[in-house]
Order: sequence, then structure tokens, then C-alpha cells
Amino acid sequence: MSMYGGFEQVGPLGTDLTRNDVQTTTQAGDIVLYAGNQIVVFYGSNDWAYTRLGHITDKTADEMAELLGHGDVTIRFAAE
Repeated sequence: MSMYGGFEQVGPLGTDLTRNDVQTTTQAGDIVLYAGNQIVVFYGSNDWAYTRLGHITDKTADEMAELLGHGDVTIRFAAE
């Protein structure tokens, strides 16, 4: 994923997914779908239309910024 705007990491999915965009203000830890083909993980806040996918609950905003705010990252998503 690539840093964007100083508050998020963005990565292409390689396919288009069905979306249900809603204007929202994100928080650190939010995981959203952008434009139907990009996944975004926030370590800051933004106001835009996204499809909400989930939220990371075991990290504080400061911890999210430390993990994601220093360059491009690789993130793996796994179902429990």
C-alpha cells in the first residue's frame, strides 16, 4: 500500500467490487473501499464518500500512525 495525504494507506485490489459509498468522516483504524477498486486503511481522518468495510479495534490512533505513517507498507487481511 502507498501513503496518501498523510493520513491513509491506499492499495489497489486488482478488481472492481460492488460499492455503497456514503459521505463519512473516517477515523484512525477505519478500513474502507474507495472507487470500488482500492482499499484504504486510515491512520488519520478524512471526509469523503467511501464504502465502509471494517475498523481495527486493537490499536489507538497513535499506534495506527506509528504503524502506517512512515512510508509504504504491506498489509495482509485474514478472516477469523
